[in-house]
Amino acid sequence: MSLPVFFTPRMVADSGSFSPSAAKPTQVVASWRERGLPIDILEPTPVTVEQLARAHERSHVEDILACRAANGFGNQSPEVAASLVFTSGAMLSGARHALAHRTIACAPVSGFHHAGYRSAGAYCTFNGLMVTALALHVEDQVGQVGILDLDMHYGDGTEQIIKQLDAVRWIDHFTAGKHFMNRPDAVELLAHLPRRIRQMRVCDIVLYQAGADPHVDDPLGGMMTTDELRQRDEIVFETLGQLGIPVVWNLAGGYQKAADGSIPAVLEIHENTARAAIAAIGRRGLITRP
Repeated sequence: MSLPVFFTPRMVADSGSFSPSAAKPTQVVASWRERGLPIDILEPTPVTVEQLARAHERSHVEDILACRAANGFGNQSPEVAASLVFTSGAMLSGARHALAHRTIACAPVSGFHHAGYRSAGAYCTFNGLMVTALALHVEDQVGQVGILDLDMHYGDGTEQIIKQLDAVRWIDHFTAGKHFMNRPDAVELLAHLPRRIRQMRVCDIVLYQAGADPHVDDPLGGMMTTDELRQRDEIVFETLGQLGIPVVWNLAGGYQKAADGSIPAVLEIHENTARAAIAAIGRRGLITRP
């Protein structure tokens, strides 16, 4: 069984910042290909201004895209601006595919959960999680959406947009960074996850942020080992498979760098997530909702 991966070079940019996230998709996909992972590369459809403006104030969207306002990296780079419709587009395209085929899909992108209704920052410009959820909801493709955010950091932007748009009735948002922040919390999080995921049983799809930054060696993280992160991903895909819920996942954060600027530790964590997803696809096949 292969993993559908919604990737295009047009989602990649040089952000000119500490974060490697904007350039990470190319490196991640190349790594998976080199290691022979069974993946299918599919072209994402870029989102429209209208779709972005459901999750964000329209003038904010237009100013970012026209480089009149700073993006989440704190600059007005035309290269970053051009990539944004494809990063959110990959998440939405992956979600549509997961729903249509009742499977797991991947959008190898980052930079969503700190983006608020009219704010960008912390390496996040537009909130592709909320852009995706709102597009599917408006089109009546879903009634309930789960957002499972296991990045190291609190998804404050996602929570703010949910409140701004009064979407709490149909979005179940769990952001681990709000509750689990320290090394001793790792065991508790792994024990908590199956129960919390099962609370999403009424959701038609789950959007999963599989952050690499909770790793103990991450300069902006520091909670889980590589093996614990692997366990996290296995729990997520296995539990959602048991519930028969389609999943689209993204890379989210990860900031470890080698002396030469490469990111082998981050690539290993993302590879482990991909392997867990591929194994879960093999177990579930064409899933049927209980």
